[in-house]
Amino acid sequence: MAPDHGDSKASAASGDAETVAPKGDRASPSEKDKSLRARSGPASEALWYVAPGVAEIHAETLPAPGADDVLIRTLHSGISRGTERLVWSGRVPESEFTRMRCPFMRGTFPFPAKYGYCLVGRVEAGPKGLRGRTVFALHPHQDAVVLPAEAAIVVPRSVPPRRAVLAANMETALNAVWDAAAGPGDRIAVVGGGVIGLLVGWLCGIIPGAAVTVVDIDERRAQTASRLGLGFALPADIPGDCDIVFHASASAAGLATALRLAGDEAAVVELSWYGTGEVAVPLGAAFHSRRLKLISSQVGQVAPSHRPRWTHRRRLATALDLLADPRLDGLLNPPLAFADLPARIGEILAPESGILCQAIDYPAAAPPKP
Repeated sequence: MAPDHGDSKASAASGDAETVAPKGDRASPSEKDKSLRARSGPASEALWYVAPGVAEIHAETLPAPGADDVLIRTLHSGISRGTERLVWSGRVPESEFTRMRCPFMRGTFPFPAKYGYCLVGRVEAGPKGLRGRTVFALHPHQDAVVLPAEAAIVVPRSVPPRRAVLAANMETALNAVWDAAAGPGDRIAVVGGGVIGLLVGWLCGIIPGAAVTVVDIDERRAQTASRLGLGFALPADIPGDCDIVFHASASAAGLATALRLAGDEAAVVELSWYGTGEVAVPLGAAFHSRRLKLISSQVGQVAPSHRPRWTHRRRLATALDLLADPRLDGLLNPPLAFADLPARIGEILAPESGILCQAIDYPAAAPPKP
């Protein structure tokens, strides 16, 4: 995904250009967490974005865990290519510096910033019920962390730890499906076959009778879509008249395609976030006469339809449960060692890389030597 979406090499409806709306306040660290830094604990290493196009691993000392905290040794994390490319390239708008802060982020925008929000690890110390368990936390890339126990969610035994790094993306997709109010029998198009688009498609695909087509200019997405039980089409090959269209390509051409595919009085759910870029929205032609709706979906708040009953934690726990399908492993690229991440981050985030979710493995994930 290119930092400037207006001149991205991945144009039209490419899922590689996907950029998801900022995470906002979906699980902000408590004030108590800030006080933990005053106490000294284990050493750790974390990834920091330090300048445009530059990432480094920095050592830091963790706070000593208190009675209500957990010490997590990280097994895996995952790169969220859309949002993290904006951070890596310094494209976070100043107006969004506060809302874009992820849970347990350190530093400030634009740089230096410790950023990321999907970490899976094993609890080494903490409350008895969590010790030895594999947990998910919204946290930047780091080999060990100390967090309030309430920030760690146990990974279901049906979900392998590496696949669990998709939980933050699944949470975004789940919220989008709620925003769209997709139902049985709907004809649904998803423009942009990146991780978010494919997860949205997968969720819609398990709705009885729904017909779901992933639309992308990259024909490599066809095989992945097929494995998930979804249809695939190039932008010119789908007739339109859809009941619901999701847009997740973060490109002007992709948004134009999404509006074209929507049937009369249908909704286009916009999942892309463009950072400091601007995008033309084609509101001329038949947009008004067809009474189309353009709906923003953003994961920082629970969808209005579910907000009275659902907390952020319940939504994230549900996202983890939904990852039990082995077919979702197809969204993970072969893992990369954490130590190699600074040198490889540029190629991972490049629009032409074809990478969906880059899994990161940490030393703790290595099997013990015989």
